[in-house]
Amino acid sequence: MGQKKLLRFAQIKELPNVFEYPTEIAGTWKQQFNNENPILLELACGRGEYTVGLAAMFPLQNFIGIDVKGNRMYLGAKKCLDAAIQNARFLRTQIEMLSDYFQADEVDEIWITYPDPQLRTSRAKKRLTHPRFLRLYQKVLKQNGIIHLKTDSPNLYQFTFLVIKKYGLKLITSCDDVYGQAEIDERLKIKTHYEQLDIAGSNKIFYIQFSLNSVIPDLDNELQQILKETEHTELS
Repeated sequence: MGQKKLLRFAQIKELPNVFEYPTEIAGTWKQQFNNENPILLELACGRGEYTVGLAAMFPLQNFIGIDVKGNRMYLGAKKCLDAAIQNARFLRTQIEMLSDYFQADEVDEIWITYPDPQLRTSRAKKRLTHPRFLRLYQKVLKQNGIIHLKTDSPNLYQFTFLVIKKYGLKLITSCDDVYGQAEIDERLKIKTHYEQLDIAGSNKIFYIQFSLNSVIPDLDNELQQILKETEHTELS
């Protein structure tokens, strides 16, 4: 492990806006922010550009960036402290443990920004818009809570569309070329380190906003079969 990474792991423990695997914190986030404002999460936040950007843009909302990689999270947390941004926090943990840190109805919205698209069909369950994760989000989101996906992966974008349609979720809005629009939502102008790398090589940024139903049906085996058939068709 590099010296800089080790240093950040040590320093992050001293930052007052970072929580590393905290205990008994579920249900206390309003007290942590000392207000009753809405709570929004950025999952797989990386360096936290969206957490920082949205918190600066919306001072009457609270934002929590979540990631397991503390050395990356350090950059966003330090930037918030340097800029005196009071409505942002960072939580170091695995996304799979989300319900350990938030109570039911405690979260208003979730942002998923440039997650690993997990392109192999065999790894589809690791995609952060897979129903396996949506059921997890449902445990902490308020009724009709909104989920945002911003990605440079056309595969993840189309997969999320498939999930929304098959599971009867509510599509609020979508865009297959964010920067090609005449008018761009200010929130979508925030750029992350990974966006600038353009790993997918698509030269486009995709965005979907949707909400969950009260019950997400168990159609996961059917979904996996569709993905396998699609993959087979593309390869043949």
